[in-house]
Amino acid sequence: MAIPSVIVADVRDHLERYAEHGADGRVFVGAKGATPRRNHFNRLWRRACEDAGIKGLHFHDLRHTGNTLAASTGASTRELMSRMGHSTARAALIYQHASADRDRLITDAVSGLVEKGRKGVKTSQKKDRKHKGHAGDTGD
Repeated sequence: MAIPSVIVADVRDHLERYAEHGADGRVFVGAKGATPRRNHFNRLWRRACEDAGIKGLHFHDLRHTGNTLAASTGASTRELMSRMGHSTARAALIYQHASADRDRLITDAVSGLVEKGRKGVKTSQKKDRKHKGHAGDTGD
């Protein structure tokens, strides 16, 4: 899976500073060189969030946010399934929920289509008036 270019430097920094080296190296390593257990990792995660001034963010929220952002780009359900490793559309559809920002983009796009359609109708009405005359004309 491709990584958004805006975070590549951050990922590289993390891998160089905190992860095991090599293609098979673990991304998260505990202080004693072991894979952190869930409880220990959660404590580390909460402490890191507190240090960053972030409250209530769970580690899995990162996956949800990334997938929701991917869905907001207009990615198809199949593309989302591929990115997330899901075998069914049901799981991918969770990330395609509506958001106020996305709703505004859709609404603006629909408005643009309606305006374009109205301009086309007004243009054709003007042409018809030139050729057929206006109401009240005798046609002479």
